[in-house]
Amino acid sequence: MKNRNLIKATLLLLSLAIFVQAQNEKLTITLEKQLLDQGLVNIHSIAPDILVDLKYSTIDNFLDADTYGDLEDCYLQPEAAAKLAAAQRILTTKHPELTLLVYDGARPRSVQRKMWALVAGTTTEDYVANPDRGSVHNFGSAVDLTLASKAGMPLDMGTAFDYFGKLAQPRHEEYFLANGQLSDTQFENRKLLREVMTSAGFQSISIEWWHFNAVPVKVARSKYQIIE
Repeated sequence: MKNRNLIKATLLLLSLAIFVQAQNEKLTITLEKQLLDQGLVNIHSIAPDILVDLKYSTIDNFLDADTYGDLEDCYLQPEAAAKLAAAQRILTTKHPELTLLVYDGARPRSVQRKMWALVAGTTTEDYVANPDRGSVHNFGSAVDLTLASKAGMPLDMGTAFDYFGKLAQPRHEEYFLANGQLSDTQFENRKLLREVMTSAGFQSISIEWWHFNAVPVKVARSKYQIIE
């Protein structure tokens, strides 16, 4: 009797695991179809050598939560994707040993709502855009990324991705370099990333070394439809 109950319990758990996996696969397929139907581009379709590690498809982020499920690819508006491919060409021409490593791209508002629910009322609420208005990521026109070796080892930028403190803010880099909190190598790595991205047409922002907009915020909101 005990063995029979054990078998039943095992089969029940197996069935549940299969169901959860199927639901996750369905969600991913639906999400990717949604992105493609809205005209977004998988960056690997035009720049297959760019490395992608979607941080919000893991728990290795400031939320400590996976909000993307099984989605592993970076999608962007065609204009943004073309600029990112150009940035990769600029980088590898100057530094053949390096590559871009993408942490985030187009982010559906449904994912933004999950993120908002995790931070609302906490000390990190200011670091997530209210989904009612949406962030530039929700329009498919922003990318978070770093520089890495061809083997995928990120270069030292002085802070981790999604470190929300002054040390991560480009506007304070000269100060932190002068007082030794940023090394020459870390400063130069950030400078190289900005030079590559801005040469390809992206805009950097003053509060996150990893974030770049393909077009100004107002242009993104007027030119593109928000990704639901």
